[in-house]
Amino acid sequence: MNILKHEQAFCKAHAQLKEMIEFVRCSVDEEVRIDQVERGVFDRLLQIGLRMLEGVVEQAGDGDEGEALVDEGKTLRRFADTHSRTYRSIFGNLTIERFVYGTREGQKIEWVPLDAKLGLPAGEQSYVLEDWLQRLCVKESFGEAVGSLREIFGIRTGVRTAERMNRDMAQCAGSFRLSQPAPDSEQEEDILVLTADGKGVPMRRPLEERLRETSASASASGSKASESQQIHKRDKKKRVGRGEKRTRKQMAYVGAVYSIAPFARTADDILDDVCRRQCQQERPRPQNKRLWAEMTQIREGEVWEGQPRLFVKLAWEACNRDPDGYQAAVCLMDGQRSLWKWQQRYFPRAVPILDIFHVNERLWKAAYCFHAEQSHEAEEFVEHYLRMILDGKVSNVCGRFRRLAREHGLKGQKRKTLLSVIQYLQNNRDHMRYDEYLAAGYPIGSGVVEGACRHLVKDRLEQTGMRWEIEGAQAMVQLRSIYLNDDWDDFIDFRIQAEQRSLYGQAA
Repeated sequence: MNILKHEQAFCKAHAQLKEMIEFVRCSVDEEVRIDQVERGVFDRLLQIGLRMLEGVVEQAGDGDEGEALVDEGKTLRRFADTHSRTYRSIFGNLTIERFVYGTREGQKIEWVPLDAKLGLPAGEQSYVLEDWLQRLCVKESFGEAVGSLREIFGIRTGVRTAERMNRDMAQCAGSFRLSQPAPDSEQEEDILVLTADGKGVPMRRPLEERLRETSASASASGSKASESQQIHKRDKKKRVGRGEKRTRKQMAYVGAVYSIAPFARTADDILDDVCRRQCQQERPRPQNKRLWAEMTQIREGEVWEGQPRLFVKLAWEACNRDPDGYQAAVCLMDGQRSLWKWQQRYFPRAVPILDIFHVNERLWKAAYCFHAEQSHEAEEFVEHYLRMILDGKVSNVCGRFRRLAREHGLKGQKRKTLLSVIQYLQNNRDHMRYDEYLAAGYPIGSGVVEGACRHLVKDRLEQTGMRWEIEGAQAMVQLRSIYLNDDWDDFIDFRIQAEQRSLYGQAA
């Protein structure tokens, strides 16, 4: 009977193929516009594809392997009636009838031979459908992704299904990352760079609300409060004005590891780049860049901070790429103290470098304490003191700023601004030995991670009207980082193999 059924399916596919050929021939005779022919051919190809899948299922049988079978020493018996399941493919939906096995009728289904033979996924959606849908989801909103698939293939998938699929797929992201081999050493450059930064994600519920819901609390270590306490403190201090909306954000910590060739420069080269926007064309490009992102999460009532988890992964990536320490290691970040703390803990051999563009921003703030905004005098001020900093004279700049404050009698907000600039430079002076960095050919600008924050987080998670739950945001940044790393195809294959082993004890 099954032979007849699968032959019937293939015969229907063959008939539909002949009908499609006839449609094309008639279209030429009737001078139908080519795009209309194209749409007609595509619709018919989808119908033929569905018939072919029906034939594959029918030819595979119904999974009847006798009244009983032995699985891992346990005797399983065939249930009396067949059980159906839905398979949602890119061509359309199939209903698959097959026999199932368990210890006895009415109990849990423990083995389905036909599912194993066909390599069916755990859920209803085919692996191809999941792949294509999630490729869209990591680039555009869930609603737009679902709509695009519906418009092209006529596939009706709900937004909630796409969101759930996104979270399920992300569960394999960590293990996939650990399975990746290091880049070919011949394609690596002499300097290994680790860089990290944070980008806010708009949330439906801030972290402290989740903590109250789970009756858990995160304690501060020493004098530094946890991220959840900092968020709560900010929310209490900020007053929302009339017509304003409270935007609750939580940080996604984004990191990158890449290699780059040494590029020795002078202070004049950097001044041309930073102040005059004259970028040097011959500068080397980052090689084998890999991105990752982590958010602070709540697991079993406990807070899992995002920063240390990010640095564990970045340090692992760096050590995996250079286990013997042959490459010069550099850590390039802004002035956030907590990030430097984790760098020292997990990757202490790296040379710490403060991003020069953040320094430049502080110098402009100092310049506006003495000169008008956008004035030529302000530009000269910034260029003069940036040159001193590039020459390794950070302490001299701080001393000069104090003298200028006294000489000009700065008061109020200007004095406060200048003192904050001085404090910033003092706090980071150990990371500002730019004369040494330039001579060694090290990078001193964190453009890679700044761009990563924009592409990885902002372009997808900060679209108009978006609000996220922690689990959904974490899943999205993990999958989007894999996509931006150009590892999507490898990840999909890894996930399929892992699920097939889990379901059937062997890879597909």
